[in-house]
Amino acid sequence: MEIGKKQQLITYLSQFITPARREKILSVLQQRTRDITVILEDIYQPHNASAVLRSCDSFGVQDVHIVENKNIFTITQSVTIGSDRWLTLYRYNEQSINNTEECLKRLKNEGYVIAATTPYKEHITIEELSVNTKVALMFGSEINGLSEYAKNNADVSVKIPMVGFSESFNISVSAALCLYNLMSRLKKEHNNWKLTETEKLDLELNWLQKSIKGGELIEKKFFRDIYQTTGGGE
Repeated sequence: MEIGKKQQLITYLSQFITPARREKILSVLQQRTRDITVILEDIYQPHNASAVLRSCDSFGVQDVHIVENKNIFTITQSVTIGSDRWLTLYRYNEQSINNTEECLKRLKNEGYVIAATTPYKEHITIEELSVNTKVALMFGSEINGLSEYAKNNADVSVKIPMVGFSESFNISVSAALCLYNLMSRLKKEHNNWKLTETEKLDLELNWLQKSIKGGELIEKKFFRDIYQTTGGGE
């Protein structure tokens, strides 16, 4: 859909939500980024998976890449409280291939530095991880952690400093701590971390569509009226 028509549709749909909801959408859009993204490899506990998604939404991370080589990723709505609806989720679950490889290949091609979270390899701390380039923060399963492929093909390994007897945090806690650190530094050190205007427009339309009950019928009416007025299609 061309930009002008998207803007028209956004204006049309906006009349079907409250002014407060409209303001919330615009406010959240201003705090979203794709400079930081999250990879979840074979997370199998729904509570942990859902808590990570909620943290991504809360800290402004728009994209989450979900790798399902062995375990199916399940969302618990009582934990996400609907926050997953506002994220862009990419799922890698093809049979008979290494889905981790596909995910990492895609993100490296898009210019991301792959940062594996693991306490068992030579590593830097999360505070030392640079935010001068786009970062894909990768978390593994609750018991076994990241796969050997993931660890061997990451660009860097990171660890959260700990001073107790435990060697690692729960994955949902780790994700929240890492995202808070990275997002705080990203916003302080850079001015161009926000979404592009085109990305904002696409997300705004998507969020409006999700916010309106019966939105599909309302949207069809919009295009029907446009067609009758201009004699053109979408």
